[in-house]
Amino acid sequence: MNVLSCSINTLNGLYDLSGVEVGQHFYWKIGGFQVHGQVLITSWVVIAILLGSATLAVRNPQTIPTAGQNFFEYVLEFIRDVSKTQIGEEYGPWVPFIGTMFLFIFVSNWSGALLPWKIIQLPHGELAAPTNDINTTVALALLTSVAYFYAGLSKKGLGYFGKYIQPTPILLPINILEDFTKPLSLSFRLFGNILADELVVVVLVSLVPLVVPIPVMFLGLFTSGIQALIFATLAAAYIGESMEGHH
Repeated sequence: MNVLSCSINTLNGLYDLSGVEVGQHFYWKIGGFQVHGQVLITSWVVIAILLGSATLAVRNPQTIPTAGQNFFEYVLEFIRDVSKTQIGEEYGPWVPFIGTMFLFIFVSNWSGALLPWKIIQLPHGELAAPTNDINTTVALALLTSVAYFYAGLSKKGLGYFGKYIQPTPILLPINILEDFTKPLSLSFRLFGNILADELVVVVLVSLVPLVVPIPVMFLGLFTSGIQALIFATLAAAYIGESMEGHH
């Protein structure tokens, strides 16, 4: 009962995170729900960039690849390598999921560093990278949780739940809690790093508006890419863990 109560509290905590605010937000009313409109706007921009790039990549493939085709093939090979390393030989069906996670987070993070969102005037609030909002990162983390539960159940059926009493039934509470802490750690790590990077840049620009912020912005581009890689790698690792045999 204590484990169940703690699990319910963890889920309630994830729900309460949707109310976390940093700065002013642009709200939309959809039905009886209040959503952060700026997140949807910037997410649609990121999705449009990804869809447009994918369309250009597959529109006219060449036997001798062009520079652009070479780039997209390298990205695909990179995602395949990450998936295979973490999941194993059955990585194939999971490449689209891991690739989508990586590319969406990567482009979202970079959009916050490269696109001047704040020059677009809104009735209230301001635009920012999608991953600068806790709702986005929690949603991505919960999708990852659904994915690794699906992977384990698809391969092992109900036998998947045997992992909770491995290597000993004494670890049952810890093994259950681990599945609730994974989305928390994924979402907070991504949100915290992107928010901190943007806040540092804003503070430095306000204090020293010319030369000093530039190296920090380049560092932000590097760390943004690393955060996308970490999220995708952990998502693949969790999926691989749920599919592997018990030790």
